Amino acid sequence: MSQSQSRSQLPQTSPSAGKQMLSEQVYAHLRDAIMRGDHAPGDALKPQDLAKEQGVSLAVVREALVRVVGDGLADRLPNRGFAVPAFSDRRWQEIAEARRTIEPVMLRMSVERGDVDWEARVRAAHHRLTRTPAFVPEEGEHYSSAWAEAHRIFHRTLLEGCDNAVLLETFDRMWTASELARRWSAHRNPGRDGALEHRRLEEAALARDADTAAEVLTRHLTQTAAGLTDCPHHDPTDERTDDPTDDPIDETGATA
Repeated sequence: MSQSQSRSQLPQTSPSAGKQMLSEQVYAHLRDAIMRGDHAPGDALKPQDLAKEQGVSLAVVREALVRVVGDGLADRLPNRGFAVPAFSDRRWQEIAEARRTIEPVMLRMSVERGDVDWEARVRAAHHRLTRTPAFVPEEGEHYSSAWAEAHRIFHRTLLEGCDNAVLLETFDRMWTASELARRWSAHRNPGRDGALEHRRLEEAALARDADTAAEVLTRHLTQTAAGLTDCPHHDPTDERTDDPTDDPIDETGATA
């Protein structure tokens, strides 16, 4: 076989495939940078600067930015380009409202439909979460990347028992959109006992107590929204006095 024939048989990367690979790399870099806090709330994301920084074309950067917008980690502003979402109580309250509306319903479905394998995954995901440091010196003030991923897996695993792909896709989009808010909450509510809340979620789910599981999750999500606002939060569930054995979640901080 000649050298020219050998070369012709090597796998070739088409220009479109190469562009897609670059776009994927820039997207991953930009997404991670926003999540790390390299770009502050409201910061402009200038395609020209990003293209120069990454050594790629404007077309590649714009494609990556559109994906980041779709994740809820950036906004596309008319005639003003792209920017990290500005800190807005209304924005995060709307995200929290959407999660409080959908996720407790999914958790009820999981409690009712989940099998033994689901129970095992929930227990394993919670164990991983409890054993993963939330903060590490090299990652600064924000939650560690490892903890953030363990946290996502725990919440998603709780809901996977619902066995509904459409609902799980919706959860994935909402989770990404709320991730910045959850990370920013670390600065505003450092004393919250999130570990206790996660343990109660696991216990209620594995006890097959759908009512308690849904209530605990609703409160869990509410605390994050409350922690991200400067105004006092009123939780109507706190007014219940009919059950003296009710053990409300510590409301000193936020992480969902």
